[in-house]
Amino acid sequence: MTALLTLTLANIRSFLRDRAALFWTLAFPLIFVILFGLIFQGGNSTLKLGWVDLDGSAASAGLHDAFASVKGIALTVESHDAALEQMRSGKVSAVLEVPRGYGARVASAGGGASAAAGAPATITVYTDPSQASTTGLVEQVVGGVLGVVNLGGRPPIVEPVVRSVQTQDLNGISYLVPSILGMALMQLGVFAAIPLVADREKKILKRLSATPLRRWQLVGSNVLMRLLIAIVQTLIIVGVGSQVFGLQIAGNLAVLGGLVILGALAFISLGYVIASFAPSEDAANGMTSIVQFPLMFLSGTFFVIDQMPGPLQLVARFLPLTYLSDALRQVMVNGAAFSPLWVCVAVLVGWTAVCFGISARFFRWQ
Repeated sequence: MTALLTLTLANIRSFLRDRAALFWTLAFPLIFVILFGLIFQGGNSTLKLGWVDLDGSAASAGLHDAFASVKGIALTVESHDAALEQMRSGKVSAVLEVPRGYGARVASAGGGASAAAGAPATITVYTDPSQASTTGLVEQVVGGVLGVVNLGGRPPIVEPVVRSVQTQDLNGISYLVPSILGMALMQLGVFAAIPLVADREKKILKRLSATPLRRWQLVGSNVLMRLLIAIVQTLIIVGVGSQVFGLQIAGNLAVLGGLVILGALAFISLGYVIASFAPSEDAANGMTSIVQFPLMFLSGTFFVIDQMPGPLQLVARFLPLTYLSDALRQVMVNGAAFSPLWVCVAVLVGWTAVCFGISARFFRWQ
C-alpha cells in the first residue's frame, strides 16, 4: 500500500509539471463552461406561459389581457391538465391559473379598506424551482402585472399563490454543465494513453517492471491519480456552474460521485486500450484524437441527440459518453432520460470491464 501511495504521489507531481495536461484536463472544460454559460445566460427572448381560466368572468378576461399586453410574454390558453403537461415537457416556462370565483372575489376585495372589503382574490402560479432564473423572471412579470391591478393604495385585490411543478426542461447551462463534465472525464481517461506510451518508449515501464513493484501497483497508482483529478475536475466544473451561473443540483450527491468515478474508470480503461495498440507516442496522439472527436460531437455533449439525423442517433447509442452524459444530466438536474439510469450504469460497467479485459490481454510493458 505504501508503494501504491508513493507511486500515486509521484504521478500527481509528474502530472502537475505537465502544463499541456493541466490545460486540457482542468482549464479546457472550465473555458467551455464559462463560454457556454455566458452564451446561454440570457435565455429565451420570449417567455412562454400557459394560461388556465377556470372562472370565465370579465375580471379574469381582463387579467388575461393585462398579461398578454406585456412585451415578451406569449400566453397559451389551455385546460389545467394540458397546461401542466406542456410545462413538464418544456413547451411553456410556467402556468398561470385563475381559480373559480375569481371575479366575485375581485369585486368583493375591491371594496377598498372599508369593513365590507373581503379577502383578496388569488391566482395560482406554477413554476419549477430548479429553473431558478426562469422562476425569478416569471415572479417579476406576475408581480409587475398584479402591481398594476392592485394600484390605488388599497389592500391587495389579487395575490399570487406559487406552486412547484418539476419539469424535464433544461436551460442551456443546465444541459451543458453535466455534458461538459462528462466530456472532461472522457478526455481525462483517453489522454491517459499518451504518457503511458511515452513511458514505454523511454523504457521507464520496462525498468519499473524489473523492480520489486508489482504491476497492479503501477497500474493502480496511475488509475488512482486520475480518479483524484476527476474529483477535482468535478468540484471545479460544478462549483463554477452553480456559483457563477446559478445551476442547481437536484439529485443525490453520493450518486453523482459514484457516476463520476464510474465514468472516469470507463474512459481510463479506454485509454489503456489505446495505449495497448499504439506503437509510438505520435501514434497515441493520433489515435486519441480519432477516438475523442466522435465522442465529443456525437454523444449529445453540445446537441440534443433527438435533434440529430437518424444515422447519427444510431451511432450515439454505441458511444459510452452518450450514457455518461445522460446519467449525469438525470442525476444533476433531473433532465429527461435518453436511456433509463440503470441502462446508463450497465453500459458504463460493461465498457469498463471489456476495455480492461482487452488491456490485460494486449498491453505491452516494453
